[in-house]
Amino acid sequence: MLFLFLDGVGLGTDDPERNPFSAADMPYLLELLEGRRLVEGSAPFEGQRATLLAVDARLGVEGAPQSATGQAALLTGENVPSQVGEHYGPKPNPAVAEIVRRDNLFKQVLERGGSAALLNGYPPRYFEAIQRGVRLYSSIPLAATSAGLELMTVEDMQEGKAFSADFTGVGWSGQPGFPSIPTYDPVQAGRQLARAAESYDLAWFDFWPSDFAGHRGEMSEAVTLLENLDAVLGGLAEAWEGRSDLIVVTSDHGNLEDLSRRGHTLNPVPAMLIGPLEMRRGLASGLEDLASFAPAILETLFGSP
Repeated sequence: MLFLFLDGVGLGTDDPERNPFSAADMPYLLELLEGRRLVEGSAPFEGQRATLLAVDARLGVEGAPQSATGQAALLTGENVPSQVGEHYGPKPNPAVAEIVRRDNLFKQVLERGGSAALLNGYPPRYFEAIQRGVRLYSSIPLAATSAGLELMTVEDMQEGKAFSADFTGVGWSGQPGFPSIPTYDPVQAGRQLARAAESYDLAWFDFWPSDFAGHRGEMSEAVTLLENLDAVLGGLAEAWEGRSDLIVVTSDHGNLEDLSRRGHTLNPVPAMLIGPLEMRRGLASGLEDLASFAPAILETLFGSP
């Protein structure tokens, strides 16, 4: 299974003035969803290649969902906002961090004899900042490292095993002082991501630029981002064709889908499943909110939550 996490993506209104998912040219996504855009009203949907659901991100807690608690709920299968008494983010506070370290999806996969990896590559200055204590892990790398996984480095990216945040390496290469890594066009990046994911029972990729673009609120920037993401999805889905494996695409909260306002939204988030129909149906039957992903994934991979 490849878990493609899109930070800050909800299902919003089909309005190109507000929602870049309505304004962007996304032919690969339209093909996967058989003419539907990633907007409210498109879910639920079950097609030949993909399934789309609308999933609750609020978890019964007042206020706008936030990254730390939303990601922690995805990773642990627990209603983390309810446990800590609020939606919290962007980085975990001690209470959220304790829940993530105690148990999470990466740990569960490894304990059951499976293999797992976080396919993001991190620059040297990221590790230096963590070691100096001037930067905190977000919930996803915290979960991976607490499970005993090593975060991917420049060397992994140079070998095609890990990827920069934009998939292609182009943004990374524009950063002064960053070591050289391969660059791909978006379709190539999607194909390479599919190859890298083959080595693991659970491969996870954290696409955080979507939330960043939502907070910036620039429509042209968001449209460009989504059109590149669409091409990555196209290459990924093409390389995935015929596999008896699943791609799971979801988010932690809404944001990018409504640029008329700043900040996170109350919208449900998409759960898009790509792969064999029976596997999609099995996983989809267990998805209701963010906390339902971890047990549903474990049941799909190992036959029990």
